[in-house]
Amino acid sequence: MDLTALMHSHFQDSIEALHSSADELAEPLAAAVELLFATVANNGKILACGNGGSAADAQHFIAELVGRFERDRLPLAGIALNTDTSILTAVGNDYGFDAIFERQVAALGQTGDILVAISTSGNSPNVLRAIEIAHERDMVVIALTGKGGGQIGEKLRDTDIHLCVPHQRTMRIQEVHIVLLHALCDGIDSLLLGEP
Repeated sequence: MDLTALMHSHFQDSIEALHSSADELAEPLAAAVELLFATVANNGKILACGNGGSAADAQHFIAELVGRFERDRLPLAGIALNTDTSILTAVGNDYGFDAIFERQVAALGQTGDILVAISTSGNSPNVLRAIEIAHERDMVVIALTGKGGGQIGEKLRDTDIHLCVPHQRTMRIQEVHIVLLHALCDGIDSLLLGEP
């Protein structure tokens, strides 16, 4: 096995995934930035959730909002719903794992807030239930998916934004998701602070 060739193929595959995503997602990504900016400018908050690598991405995204991205600014209101182990284990124990995000959106989400729902497959039951509650609260959903969007793609409303990476491999989808999240952060900062 030629490991160097295998490693090279990862770079090439990732580049191709980014190119195809740029062609398909630049416009909805810009629309998502405008929605997120309007939310934080009007004292709304951003809730984010996901499982596994998507949980790490949700936490990373919220850290960039509450802390800072590349430039100093005021903190922006955001909560990663997958970070509080007491809530996750209590709700998981009492209501089941599928309810861990739903209960938090029901408790914390309000009209004018945004849910950033991350699922590479688009089929995570707990993320789907969070989306349902967000809709009941008249919240906009920005969904990051791949593999055609799955059930999440079917649940989204016209007012939501679907950033579906046009790829089937989980690792490539996750790689593009972090680029999308960084682009959202940079877009928000550009609207708040002007061009760098």
